Amino acid sequence: MTIECGTERIAGCQFNLSVMSDDFINIILGSLDTTDMSKVWRDTDDVTTCVRGRVEHVFDVVKAVYLHAAKTGKHVEMSGTFSIGCPGDASGDTYMDTDAERMNAANTIGINQKAGCKFALYPMNTTKYMDVIYEQIDLSKARGVTVSPSHYSTRLDGEVNDIFNAMEEAFVSVQEAVSHTTMTFTISANSPSSRK
Repeated sequence: MTIECGTERIAGCQFNLSVMSDDFINIILGSLDTTDMSKVWRDTDDVTTCVRGRVEHVFDVVKAVYLHAAKTGKHVEMSGTFSIGCPGDASGDTYMDTDAERMNAANTIGINQKAGCKFALYPMNTTKYMDVIYEQIDLSKARGVTVSPSHYSTRLDGEVNDIFNAMEEAFVSVQEAVSHTTMTFTISANSPSSRK
C-alpha cells in the first residue's frame, strides 16, 4: 500500500557539477548543451541546475550531463538531490505526458567511465524507513556495482551507467511504497585519490 504524501508524480533533481580543471566553464556548459533536455523542465542558475519531469527522464538527463563531463578525463564531481511526491509540487507538469523513450540513452550507453558514488535514501512519512532502506541496499549488490557501507550513506563503485541505474532502481522501488521520497548523492570520477 502506498502512503500518500503528494499527489503529483513529478520527479526532480537539483544538482551541482564541479570540474577540477581550468577549462571548467567549457566542460560544464558543453555537458549541459550536449544533453537532450527536451523532455524535462530545466532551470540553471549560478548555484545549481534543476530538472523536473517523469522520473525516467530526470535520471536520463542527470546521468548524461555527468557522463559528458566525466568522459573528458578531468576530475569531475556531481552532488544532488532527487525528489518525488513532494507535497504541493504541482507546477511545471507540462512534461508529464511525454512518452518513455530516453532521449540520451543512445549517446551515453557506450561511454565507459568508472566512478565512486555515495548515496542516501530518505523515505518520508513512514516509521519503517530503515527496513525500506536496507532492502534497497541489499538489492544494489546485484546491480553490477560494488556496494560498501559508509557513514550516513552507501557507497557504490563501478561504471557510471551501472551506478545511476542502481540508484534509479532503488529510488523508483522506494517511491512505489512511500510516495514522498528523496535521495542525495555525490559521484566522483577521475579523482587523483580514486580507489585502486
